[in-house]
Amino acid sequence: MRRGSRRRWLVDYPRAVPLAIFLLVAAVTVVSVFAIERGERVRETADLNRQAQSMVSAIERRAYSSSSFLRAGAALFGSQNEITDVLFREFVSELRLDSDYRGAEGIGWAPAIGMEEVDDFERRLNSRKVSLSRVTPTLEELPRQQLVPILYIQPDTLRNRRALGYDMYSEPVRQAAMDQATRSLRPTASGRVTLVQEGAEGASGFLIYMPVFSGSGPTRSLKGFIYSPFNAQQFLESASELVTGSEANVRFYDLDGDDRIMMASSSAWAEEGETVEREIDLANRRMMLVVQSKREATLSPLSMITLLFGLAVASLLLVVARLLTQQAEEDTRSLEWFAQQNSIRNSLTRELNHRVKNTLANVLSIVSLTRRRANSLDEFATGIDNRIRALSATHDLLTQSEWGTTPIASVVQVELAPYTGDEDHEVEMRGPPVELAPNDALSLGLAIHELSTNAAKFGALSCAGGKVSVVWELVSGKLARIVWTESNGPRVELPGKRGFGTDLIEKIVAHELRHPVELDFHPEGVRCTLLVPVREPNEFQLRSVRPSAGTSRGH
Repeated sequence: MRRGSRRRWLVDYPRAVPLAIFLLVAAVTVVSVFAIERGERVRETADLNRQAQSMVSAIERRAYSSSSFLRAGAALFGSQNEITDVLFREFVSELRLDSDYRGAEGIGWAPAIGMEEVDDFERRLNSRKVSLSRVTPTLEELPRQQLVPILYIQPDTLRNRRALGYDMYSEPVRQAAMDQATRSLRPTASGRVTLVQEGAEGASGFLIYMPVFSGSGPTRSLKGFIYSPFNAQQFLESASELVTGSEANVRFYDLDGDDRIMMASSSAWAEEGETVEREIDLANRRMMLVVQSKREATLSPLSMITLLFGLAVASLLLVVARLLTQQAEEDTRSLEWFAQQNSIRNSLTRELNHRVKNTLANVLSIVSLTRRRANSLDEFATGIDNRIRALSATHDLLTQSEWGTTPIASVVQVELAPYTGDEDHEVEMRGPPVELAPNDALSLGLAIHELSTNAAKFGALSCAGGKVSVVWELVSGKLARIVWTESNGPRVELPGKRGFGTDLIEKIVAHELRHPVELDFHPEGVRCTLLVPVREPNEFQLRSVRPSAGTSRGH
């Protein structure tokens, strides 16, 4: 029962079932891809958080190392009465900047002086130098009481020498960082600045300051600042080197209140992509690290394989289901065709029996009437022969039309064929196209045969110049009138007794046609009027429309 029910689904919904199967498999595939992508996103987010935390740790380690060096320098310089060039260089050489201090431009010393100490500072700055340097900006350019100009910076490169003499206290961002360091007594990072070494159009950077005091307690005084300048991009890259397997893009921001000021960024940073933000306390200043995934907004390889495989399976099942539905349709049509053929065969058998009985009844009636009217055996044999041939001629017409409808014109033409070619007679046949059922055509054929035989013996067809006219018309949609008229023949006399033709026409034909026959013997010629029913093909046609060639079997 289940199997038959499934088969009916394939027959009743030949397009919907394959489409439903395709959509079902496609939906399962989409859900699978969605689950895989969701897992990939979770894994990617976890990996991104791990990388972000690793980057934060690396930056904080760099900042802590720098702060440690500056604290050591502050402790050393605070205990010295004078910080000389030799002392500073010896201290820096112990720091091994090339290996342990990557990301920084170096380390420097800037004493805190008043405007009256500028000349003495410039003499110390220019000792043992060929080219002379001055404090910049000069007091004439920017009058001020407090100055923190750069006296020493290591490594001693041409790039770093550009910073010597620059008064960092004259610039607001640096000044704010130095004041904060003085109050907190801790290494303090500045906001975003352009390093003097970089020039006016240089890259972003920042500095970490550590104040140095002389004395202790309430009597202590600010001696100056030991500091490190940093190129932000290089600092970020040096921190990234400490993270194993870092495959993310990063951006480094300085936080000034609610504002974000970008310090450095990876070259491959994209406008769209999943990001993770981490706030950093870099030397007593709030900064922000943003880590972005490098994964493109496309399906992962596993999702792509799953999607392609799922669509391939869905398409294959669609084709298979469609083939099964077509096969089920063909099987159903074949079963229907066989059932139809069996029904037609049974109907044909019943119809054949019926028609054979009718034909035998007509033959028996003809034999009986012929026997009663015949005066000799030869006359009996001749009459029987002619009438059977008339039946046979009409039967041939029905066979040619496969026992379908037969035109009135064809029946009349077949029965009058022996007389239409004779130049002594005139035969007229006219009327609209009207189709008759098989039994009605047989009865009409018998009537026309008897009328034409009688006319050939005694009427218009028995002498030269005689004329026979057969005219038919549709009286209604279901009835045709056929009029036989003879003229220009011998004068007709009312017969003293009824002949065989009269009985055949008025009894057998009228009975078969189910309408009375009017047979008049006018002196000018015989006139016969027949009413023949016009039936729809579905009232007598046995065969339905045949199956198409593509679905018929054993036909």
